[in-house]
Amino acid sequence: MELNADFSKRVSVHAATLAWTLSPMAGVERRMLDRIGEEVARATSIVRYAPKSHFSPHVHDEGEEFLVLEGVFQDEHGDFPAGSYIRNPPQSRHTPGSERGCVLFVKLRQFDLADRIHVRSDTSKMAMGAVPGRNHVQAMTLFRDKREDVRLEQWDPGAEVELAPRGGIEILVLDGLFTEGGETFSIQSWLRLPIGHRLAAKAGPGGCRVWIKEGHLRYAGYASSTTS
Repeated sequence: MELNADFSKRVSVHAATLAWTLSPMAGVERRMLDRIGEEVARATSIVRYAPKSHFSPHVHDEGEEFLVLEGVFQDEHGDFPAGSYIRNPPQSRHTPGSERGCVLFVKLRQFDLADRIHVRSDTSKMAMGAVPGRNHVQAMTLFRDKREDVRLEQWDPGAEVELAPRGGIEILVLDGLFTEGGETFSIQSWLRLPIGHRLAAKAGPGGCRVWIKEGHLRYAGYASSTTS
């Protein structure tokens, strides 16, 4: 399967409007945002666990990154409520599930294969901070290395947000809304801008809270071509 697999193009998906599709594991459904491959795939998805659903134990050969959007995600490393940001690097192993049910934003098989850094952060206990040179924007760093910058941002009501990312950018709306390119992005809307494309967005009247990953498309492997 190839879905939004041309990383040289602007892509937007309003995931909240999509039907849930079944995964191979009972009780786990997904809304696909981009995908290259079948069940073993480079993928970006919204994933929903029904109460008491679980995946079998497995190894992430090329890593897994996710943000808990609703409910409580669980594995042998702990319970992770809404707002938790997790990075399971290549060769990590776990048994994911949820007794209460949860919704995740998940990115699979998009790591540097040498990465061995685990991240388990509860963003509800972390503070936003002012961003030098960017008025009406606050940010919280989730992960940063030479390949990518992953963060949450809060945009004030009506804020005009302009960025010139050096290596592409992805944005997922967590709360509120913004407009870009004549299109409105609300909760669970996802925007991917390719290398060389500038972001010119405007937050809605209630402001906007977003997840951002910047710089990573330099390493996508598909930039000029074309969990769960």
